Amino acid sequence: MSDENVSQDSVDGGGEKKNDLRTQATVIGGVAIVVLYLAFGYAAQILCNAIGVAYPAYVSMKAIETRTKEDDTKWLTYWVIYGVLSVFEHVSLFLVQAIPFYWLLKCAFFIWCMVPIENNGANFMYHRVILPYFKKYEKRADELLDQAAGKIKQVAGDVISKKLS
Repeated sequence: MSDENVSQDSVDGGGEKKNDLRTQATVIGGVAIVVLYLAFGYAAQILCNAIGVAYPAYVSMKAIETRTKEDDTKWLTYWVIYGVLSVFEHVSLFLVQAIPFYWLLKCAFFIWCMVPIENNGANFMYHRVILPYFKKYEKRADELLDQAAGKIKQVAGDVISKKLS
């Protein structure tokens, strides 16, 4: 009777190992398909941007609902990097088209930016690239924004005055 139990345990353990191997093969196959699609697929931009937005948006919403500030700062930093890259990408479309496998590289960059480690890509890029430029031009940007707000108020006031008269 004990031989039957041992045999049954061996079979079950082997079944779990097979399931683990199937799961690993499925994950690896899925990742390979995504990588190949990002490298060669039509509309790779949509997949790349979905990867760069879906998970970060979800965890950002969860972070908003927590009482701690650390997770808010982490995901705000990610969104700053995402926004800067989006603006850069928009104004330099020719570079995007000239870089081979751009969408694959961009997706890898996004994943690096959202990796749950202390010095991930978002944190690294923010402190090493974005923040120094922000500090350098912050005063001038504030002045320009104040001027723009003043002009908008003036134009809005003129429009309202003309409508009322």
